[in-house]
Amino acid sequence: MQLRHDMKKVLLSSLVAGLLLLALSYAVLFVSIRWFPGLVEEYYNPMFWPGSERAMLFFLHPFVLALCLAWFWERSKNQYEGRWWMRGLEMGLVYGVVATLPSMWITFSAIIVSLVMVLSWFLYGLLQAMLAGLVFARLNP
Repeated sequence: MQLRHDMKKVLLSSLVAGLLLLALSYAVLFVSIRWFPGLVEEYYNPMFWPGSERAMLFFLHPFVLALCLAWFWERSKNQYEGRWWMRGLEMGLVYGVVATLPSMWITFSAIIVSLVMVLSWFLYGLLQAMLAGLVFARLNP
């Protein structure tokens, strides 16, 4: 019975986090267009358009990320101390440093993209993980 209750909390919190991450992606898109048009111009490179048959995968990414982060939270939530929001932010920071930073390092070293673009991806990934961490710490303490 407890396992079923825990699974419901994981799935509900990952769905909420996925919806918030999807909303965040749209907000960041509009902010980027408005405030960082030079950065957005880099996306006109054909390398960034895989074709319409794979475009839906882009919109599913927040939900895949949220589910993976929910699993990470479930496995590590007892490691974080303090108020719920500090625990959530710390989980996001840990994930950002452990997973996102090395990914951006190898991306910058292997693909011809600007440092500004890679830094923006890192900061965005960190923001995503911290937002998801807040959701998990609140809904699945």
